Amino acid sequence: MGFMAERAANRMGMRQRYRTASRMQRRRSWAESKLGIRQDFDRKEEEPVEAAAPSSASAAPEPEYIAELERLAQLREQGIVNEEEFQAKKKQLLGL
Repeated sequence: MGFMAERAANRMGMRQRYRTASRMQRRRSWAESKLGIRQDFDRKEEEPVEAAAPSSASAAPEPEYIAELERLAQLREQGIVNEEEFQAKKKQLLGL
């Protein structure tokens, strides 16, 4: 088999593997959604609402990224997210 034919065969094989993996992921996502067992990393869990509101009306609301960083820190402490993933997400949230 010549070099060009081998290269074309490799390319076709890679395309087919990608299509198969993509098809399997779509089926898995559909089945998980149907069964209600899909768990996304970005899905926010409902947190209990605090009864005491801040007493000063001039207090600025807490930026959303602070809550996200706290949640990521908890996940890091639990061992769900490693240090590299935490730092990458932190930089993304802070715009660094």
